Amino acid sequence: MTRPAPSFARALAAALVVATLAAGCADQGTPSRPDRAPSGAAASASAKRRPVDSQLVAFLSKARAAHHSGDLAESQGELELATRHVQVIVTGPLPPPGPESSEVLADAYARLADLKSRVGKFDDATRDVDRGLDHAKGTTHFRGHLFEVRGLVEERRMKALEAKGDAEGAERARLAALGAFEEAIRIQDEVIKALLPAPAPSAP
Repeated sequence: MTRPAPSFARALAAALVVATLAAGCADQGTPSRPDRAPSGAAASASAKRRPVDSQLVAFLSKARAAHHSGDLAESQGELELATRHVQVIVTGPLPPPGPESSEVLADAYARLADLKSRVGKFDDATRDVDRGLDHAKGTTHFRGHLFEVRGLVEERRMKALEAKGDAEGAERARLAALGAFEEAIRIQDEVIKALLPAPAPSAP
């Protein structure tokens, strides 16, 4: 069995760890100048930022380690064990809410839903998709990916129901899968369009 490729969010987590550590080292290694020292609200914000950054770095590093452990288990076909490894990302202590942590949580819930649906836990997988969507409310790649996973969950449910001879239930799952895939495509189209360069102004 091939090792699963790391997702976009896991690659993002790795980059954020390096960037945040580098920023922290640069901040600590540069002596402050009296004429540039923050005061008032700026000083308070600076004092609050450092512990939050440390928590975020720790959380992202933990998430990477959990995903690597999940990869190792998944590569051996141990999907239940992989699920337990990834579960620690969403059930352990969390840093203060922020875009980076929300993206990592959304990605973790998407992977949990994928893993659980592969062992037939379709209702649990659906709940994980819903939990992930709570962390990906905007029009982002992460929200689109969660709808893609919802479609996979329903497609797998459809096949399981077909194997049991439940044609009516399988048809409901098929329609749900199609709807989720269409929503994933719509969201990702919006993400792509938002990133396209603005058209050049026409000549007078």
